[in-house]
Amino acid sequence: MYQIRVHGRGGQGVVTAAELIAIAAFYDGKVSQAFPFFGVERTGAPIESYARIDDKFIRTREQVHAPDILIVQDSTLLGVTDVARGTSKKTIAIVNSAKEKDKLNIDLPKENIFVIDATKIALDKIGKNIVNTTILGAFARATGLVSLNSLKLAIKEKFKEKGDKIINKNIEAVEVAYKSSAEL
Repeated sequence: MYQIRVHGRGGQGVVTAAELIAIAAFYDGKVSQAFPFFGVERTGAPIESYARIDDKFIRTREQVHAPDILIVQDSTLLGVTDVARGTSKKTIAIVNSAKEKDKLNIDLPKENIFVIDATKIALDKIGKNIVNTTILGAFARATGLVSLNSLKLAIKEKFKEKGDKIINKNIEAVEVAYKSSAEL
């Protein structure tokens, strides 16, 4: 079983990111789950969401305490909260930042850290600083846990009420992140 923890701030689509991972995994024929963890936080407060992917039934429903993969949507959290808690030397981190991985304050082996400027891509392709879909392109490429095609299907399903324009912008951002992650 792969356990994924997504870190971000309220209003950044952290919960939606975990849901999209679970939907994409389902489209790939896997068993998946997604759920948030937050209390009375407000917009801008640190929050987490979780996803799990497996080939068989997932019995556990608890928070992800020992993640195999970390997704950090907002790199300013690296100095505010211990996003690396419960990680191992094998944990993979995908971090949204314009900085190089050597400049990030995260206690993981550098070879396990993948940095993408998802903010730049989101602003360019979506027109807003909402990176939850964009960073999932890098997640798909870095981990191989979900396919690019399934991620696109998940976006179409999750955003169907938002209309084709929003769906297409998000898919384009995911594709750019996926392709640029080949160089990570």
